[in-house]
Amino acid sequence: MHWMAYAGFAIVLWGVNGLFMKLGTNRVSARSMVIWVTAGFVVLLPFLWSGTTLAGLSASVIFVGLIAGTVNGLGNWAVFACLEKGAKASVAIPLTALYPLWTIVLATAFLKERPTSLQWIGIALAVAGGAMLSYEPAAAVASPEEQPHCVQ
Repeated sequence: MHWMAYAGFAIVLWGVNGLFMKLGTNRVSARSMVIWVTAGFVVLLPFLWSGTTLAGLSASVIFVGLIAGTVNGLGNWAVFACLEKGAKASVAIPLTALYPLWTIVLATAFLKERPTSLQWIGIALAVAGGAMLSYEPAAAVASPEEQPHCVQ
């Protein structure tokens, strides 16, 4: 299968995942959601394990995998916490999906990769899109007559 098919599959699954992330954090805490997401990964282990071998992995490869898993888990927790605190899924999920911007910064700094001019335009558009997506106009201030009265 071509890599673009896998990319398309990931887009669909992550879109569905965003919905379930919000539904979950409407019912349980961000910490609980991380536990249940981890349990979901465990359910996949037999399928994933059957197609690979772990024999001969170096300590550095295992270390990189553990660091990646830890950072992934913390990122998931941060998204769940964002949703738990009331963020709209339609804003928070796409906004946090701008995480590749950090990958670009890190790849430029540590891997000496250099984006092309066209890629820089794409990066600028992604940043602008994130800013537009997260913009919420200030709520109009109600006149004294329209403000609710508190009964004590």
